[in-house]
Amino acid sequence: MGFRCATITRNTLANANATRPWQIYAEFAQHLIGVARPLYAKEPLALDLDAMVYAFDATTIDLCLSVYPWAPFRSTKAAVKLHTLLDLRGSIPSFIHITDGKTHEVNVLDDLLIEPGAFYLMDRRYVLIAIAKKVCICRIASTKSYKC
Repeated sequence: MGFRCATITRNTLANANATRPWQIYAEFAQHLIGVARPLYAKEPLALDLDAMVYAFDATTIDLCLSVYPWAPFRSTKAAVKLHTLLDLRGSIPSFIHITDGKTHEVNVLDDLLIEPGAFYLMDRRYVLIAIAKKVCICRIASTKSYKC
């Protein structure tokens, strides 16, 4: 990270991160994902599928409003929301998007690059939006039959 000393204080690290553009970390993360995905490309899934399988979900991370006033969520709370698209072969995140806690998950669907032929697993609340976007929704009727 460009430090020349043996020990680094938190304040020094925080100041250094504040001056670095976030794109550096995004590019580095994409590089690491590109290295890791081929390593797990042949990992078996519970189902016999040749296509890619992704899981999309979000989680809200509660924060203290007095410490993080830039992330208001409710009148007494702060929060950020972590939206993640996980490649199920190797559990590698393919897409991570951090928003304020008030952003609904369906608003992030527009930012996803849909891969043709891939399967996307998501909560039921996304189904209507996915139908509106003309994505094929498959519902598993049992462990061995599929309806689409």
